[in-house]
Amino acid sequence: MNLVNTFFNAGVFLESLPQLLWGLVVTLEIGLVSIVAGLVGGLVLAVARLYSPALIRLFIRAYVDVFRSIPLLVLLIVVYYALPFVGIRLSPFFSAVTALSLVSAAYTAEIFRAGIEAIPHGQFEASAALGLSNRHTMVDVILPQAIRIVIPPLTNNCINVLKDTALASVVAMPDLLKQATQAQALAANPTPLIGAAAIYVLLLWPMVAVVSRLETHFSRGKR
Repeated sequence: MNLVNTFFNAGVFLESLPQLLWGLVVTLEIGLVSIVAGLVGGLVLAVARLYSPALIRLFIRAYVDVFRSIPLLVLLIVVYYALPFVGIRLSPFFSAVTALSLVSAAYTAEIFRAGIEAIPHGQFEASAALGLSNRHTMVDVILPQAIRIVIPPLTNNCINVLKDTALASVVAMPDLLKQATQAQALAANPTPLIGAAAIYVLLLWPMVAVVSRLETHFSRGKR
């Protein structure tokens, strides 16, 4: 069997394509839910860390440091295999979403915090002089400017979340990688794995290009 028939077998790929596309749908579901949860959780953590009492800030800092340090695969295994010993049983989908969201929120919190701290302090003073409340200052003045700053790193973090969804296969979640490995086993041919890799590239390459364009655009604006 030559190299082409081994890794790029058109018949095997077409036969496994429906299975791969179903896995892609599952991957997108996990990724989108985790991204949204991570964005919301990260924003709440960032604001709380900057403006909450010292004790709460300490707990949030510990959360961010711990979940940025622990490997996602380890966390996923703990959520799915260890929590049932204390009576908490999550489905493969919610196990994957929980692990991805916890880690994503930690990274997103640091991104938002850096963006908020990059806003000149004079913006806060001007808002106070206009009589704006703390909530209106944050929502109407600070966050719109901070979001402009953090769009590139946030987009990059979203790409990482989508890539990390491949780890969901370890908890029997029928994502793209899991479907590809099953198709590979049934066909006794690695072409489905190559197909899955190609799908990941087609999915994520445009996002990588967007990040590059955003970084160039915002760096030009700073100059």
